[in-house]
Amino acid sequence: MSHITLKQLRYFQALAHHGHFGQAAAASAISQPALSVQIKELEHRLGGPLFEREPRRVHLTHLGAELLDRARDILKSVDDLENLARAAQTQLQGRLRIGIIPTIAPYLLPSILTDLTAAYPQADIHIRETMTPTLIQELSDGVIDTAILALPISEPWLSEHPLFEENFVLVRPMAEAGNPVPDPSDLQKMRLLLLEEGHCFRDQALSFCHIPATARAKTLDGTTLSTLVRMVDAGFGVTLIPQMAIASETQSANVSVAHFQDPQPSRAIGMVWRQNSPLTAHFEAMAALIKTATQP
Repeated sequence: MSHITLKQLRYFQALAHHGHFGQAAAASAISQPALSVQIKELEHRLGGPLFEREPRRVHLTHLGAELLDRARDILKSVDDLENLARAAQTQLQGRLRIGIIPTIAPYLLPSILTDLTAAYPQADIHIRETMTPTLIQELSDGVIDTAILALPISEPWLSEHPLFEENFVLVRPMAEAGNPVPDPSDLQKMRLLLLEEGHCFRDQALSFCHIPATARAKTLDGTTLSTLVRMVDAGFGVTLIPQMAIASETQSANVSVAHFQDPQPSRAIGMVWRQNSPLTAHFEAMAALIKTATQP
């Protein structure tokens, strides 16, 4: 039992999270065989299997589920100790894990990464792009340090810092460019293209259109904003995208962009981190930097 290492616990946590050896290995920056060896060694030390192996997925055994709760607490405590030491330093050093949602990442990162790397030259910045529920869980587990997403999150253990607000715009076929801009009740009657379930942007679009989240009759799902815009180009319907995505997603598509009447649909973008994080002062400075970089 004394030979269990923190590295093994991190690999175990990654595999439990991804449910797939290849994905867990990639996330851990090691080879799949090396990950497998470490997991087998951990199972040997604990005296039983931690995962049920299937051809494409793995699932936690009862022993694995018991270990996961303890491993999370152990790794979180270790991370807090490391962060406490880092917080005492004038410059943020070491690994910095930033989560960001897919409807922000490709449009915001190009404008802030240069500033971040210049401001924190000794930090090893890792970007994790995934949907909001996963980022919240990973913040809780200590897998990431901070996240950029749509507010509010309303979790009492998270500190929320607004960065900026942006409107949503309507994307429709170019042939409809001269038509009046529809109001929310009109959109209910159209074929509305939305991101698949799990994306907060989907929920925000449905809310603006006053469409229940369970309604699917006149909506089609896509995996990315790029897909939605291409579907509009092909005549499949209309969609909403955030303003920051206009330049990237519509420049090569034969579509029309229209702004809604006031009050326009919008979202607030912000940074969140654990309230008890020793790196709070660094994150506050980082939020101020991003806020300045994104001002018009």
